Amino acid sequence: MNMHSYHSYKRCACNSSGKTKAEKLNADIARQLKIAGVPSKLGVLLFLEQSPHCVCDLAQHTKLSQTLVSHHLADLADTGLVQNKKNGAFVDYSLTPKGRKLTRAVKTLES
Repeated sequence: MNMHSYHSYKRCACNSSGKTKAEKLNADIARQLKIAGVPSKLGVLLFLEQSPHCVCDLAQHTKLSQTLVSHHLADLADTGLVQNKKNGAFVDYSLTPKGRKLTRAVKTLES
């Protein structure tokens, strides 16, 4: 018996190639939730909800090293949750509209 004929699978009739728009959106949301699921990253997001801050302010508030805060901000920026703006010698970080939506959603989970 030929192994290929025994385990033959029928392809979907829709002939779609690649991910659908909904699948891409779901993957994007899942990635954001995974990033925000790290307590220290969530703390950074929630602190930025108040106002823009530089890395040194975030490090002092969160009690994390500036290096770790910078890594967290890079991850959060990669997922589109934070943005930065140069302010003289400093770089201020703030939430994007997507980041604001996420922090609002998280706050609804507080009990």
